[in-house]
Amino acid sequence: MIDATEAPEVQVERQSKIIAALVRRATRQNEVGTTAYSAFQSAIELQAQVAAKTRDLERAATELESVRFERERTRRNLDEALSAMGDGLALFTDKRLDICNDLFQHLLGDVSDRVRPGLGLTEYFDLLAQSELVLSLDRQIQPADMTAPTLSVVLELTKDRWYRLNMERTSAGNRILLLTEITSIVRQNRVEKERLIDRQADYLQAVFENMTSGVCTFSPTGEVMMHNLQFRQLLGLPYTAVQKGMTLHRLLEFLTQRGLIADASLALVDKWQARLLRSGRFRRRVRSGTDKVFDMQANMLPDGGFLVELKDVTLEARATEMLENRVQERTAELTRTNLRLTEQYEEKARVEEELRLAKERAEAAVSSKTRFLAAASHDLLQPINAAKLLIATLQQNTAGSPHAAQTERLKGAFTSIEQLLHALLDISRLDSNDPDAVTPSILNLGNILQGVFEDQSPLADQKGVRLEMVPCRCHVRSDPVYLLRSIQNLVVNAIQYTDPGGKVLFGCRRRGDKVELQVWDTGIGIDEEDKSRIFEEFARAGNVPVGSGVGLGLSIVERTCRHLGHRLWMSSELGVGSVFCVEMDLVGDHIDDVEPVEAVRHASDVPLDHIALVVENDADVLFATTQTLQGWGASVLPAASTEEALSFVRDMGIPPDIMLVDFQLDNGDTGLRAIEEIRNLTGTNVPAIMITADRRESLLRAGQQMDFTVMTKPVQLSRLRPLIEWKVQAHASAVQPKVAHDTAGQGHTLG
Repeated sequence: MIDATEAPEVQVERQSKIIAALVRRATRQNEVGTTAYSAFQSAIELQAQVAAKTRDLERAATELESVRFERERTRRNLDEALSAMGDGLALFTDKRLDICNDLFQHLLGDVSDRVRPGLGLTEYFDLLAQSELVLSLDRQIQPADMTAPTLSVVLELTKDRWYRLNMERTSAGNRILLLTEITSIVRQNRVEKERLIDRQADYLQAVFENMTSGVCTFSPTGEVMMHNLQFRQLLGLPYTAVQKGMTLHRLLEFLTQRGLIADASLALVDKWQARLLRSGRFRRRVRSGTDKVFDMQANMLPDGGFLVELKDVTLEARATEMLENRVQERTAELTRTNLRLTEQYEEKARVEEELRLAKERAEAAVSSKTRFLAAASHDLLQPINAAKLLIATLQQNTAGSPHAAQTERLKGAFTSIEQLLHALLDISRLDSNDPDAVTPSILNLGNILQGVFEDQSPLADQKGVRLEMVPCRCHVRSDPVYLLRSIQNLVVNAIQYTDPGGKVLFGCRRRGDKVELQVWDTGIGIDEEDKSRIFEEFARAGNVPVGSGVGLGLSIVERTCRHLGHRLWMSSELGVGSVFCVEMDLVGDHIDDVEPVEAVRHASDVPLDHIALVVENDADVLFATTQTLQGWGASVLPAASTEEALSFVRDMGIPPDIMLVDFQLDNGDTGLRAIEEIRNLTGTNVPAIMITADRRESLLRAGQQMDFTVMTKPVQLSRLRPLIEWKVQAHASAVQPKVAHDTAGQGHTLG
């Protein structure tokens, strides 16, 4: 009911009202009471309460008196502290002067009577501007400065007195103004500035006197102001000739009389001065009467005068003249040389034109050769494919007869022809500008190595060489055809040049994110002088037996690695053996094989009891393929076109077990159409193998989309029969196989 923060008089008045209320209440209770004891008891209680309130009131009055005393003492201490300060200090509360010391109040005597509590902050700054004791401010005080967090102004007062006025904002939003005298600092800075100016003048004078150029300054009226010793020495003037007050015209007349300059120079002075006034500077090279050459430069000065600088460039001028003479002589010599070079250039241009024509003819010949080989590859491989099939049938029919040896030799001859033709076609394709010469894809290197091992094991056994392979599961990105051909060439070379009883080992080594394909042999080795050319076409080492090859295998390997970005190198020691290495990027081991290759490679002696539809436009190949399949026990439907194949299927009434189709048929017909039409007619995803000489990437993609396997001609029968068995069995088991890659055969393009 009583607020301790209120004035004591208010608290006493409220307590008196409370006591009066209590007395009235006690009186009413006494009137209501029925006994004297109750009235007495009420009076005692009322007296106790009045005594307690009285004591509280006395204690509050005592505390209030102590607070007043402390406040007055703090105020006196603050006044004494402010008076003892060497700086002027003032506190503005709500932008009104609350308290200040004597220095702040009486600094400006003509307005000190107006500096008293209650003065507004803006009014104080107006007093600064009105005071006659303030000579200047280093900046104009703007209305926005009143609300700024800080303000700093330098005051210049009379009698060379200087003060800095700083204004700071307190956390409560009040303003504190501090006046600090900086007279001693300003005077000291002034003395230091004058000392520095004097020192700089001495420095400038020393530099002026020691300049290598002659310098002279003139007033706006053309009178000499100052000059250095070098100016007189360059012109050969006595000391009295360039005294202060000497005019430019009199100086030039003196120089003319003594023969130091030509008479014509006097006429040019007015033009030089007019040009100097227009552009502010003027520069010219003049020659004196003593055969000296000066570089004269004039510059305007801020006061309207000008400065003339002379440099003796006699030696430079003579050197320039000498150089110009030599340049003229050299120019004449170069002109004569240029005539000879022109004649030589014309002769060279004529020779280059002849070379260009010869190059064009050579490029045209190479291009024609490439186009011919590319176009003829299908026609060349067709008869070889037919011959291989017929020879296989003949070999089967003459087994155990006197003609078996001749059949075997015939097979070997055709194998050599096939290898040589493949080598020529590979080199032609790799040397062409066809961007699709190589088609990299992700391959299982282990499957390729296994296929090469199985293909070359009979050759190694026939030669008496032990062939070993280290299995691997690495996947790399490379061209399936040319990588297979390269590995085959390396392994065949190793077997061919290793004596009976020797050993050939091939496999892979991991090197971080790389994998190295290595082929080791204990063969005859390569001499040092043959190592540099071993990868060239038709290159054969000096220790190679006659008739062991034409030297194209390693050339194909080198071209393949160069196109695919594989690193190729070799190491060999004569009579000890060789190792060939191909480094490729490792893709990973997580990629699933697209076909169970082991199942494809496994041959069977059980008759091939299937219905096979063969679509081939070449009559010889069709006949040879039919004979081969019938020899394996299959029932064959030979067709030369899609229409004929559809006719066979309609007559038979059931789908064939397997389709073997060529890609290029007659009259625009293709194997793709044959596969699609047969499957549409039968309503069955008939297993299909496309046997073709086409190795384009687009055909591989078509095989992936339409689910058929691609094998290249001439086909290897050791791959064909197990592939047929696997595809028929997979279809019979209702397994939908992905496109199969014949990774171990001669014809692995699968595209």
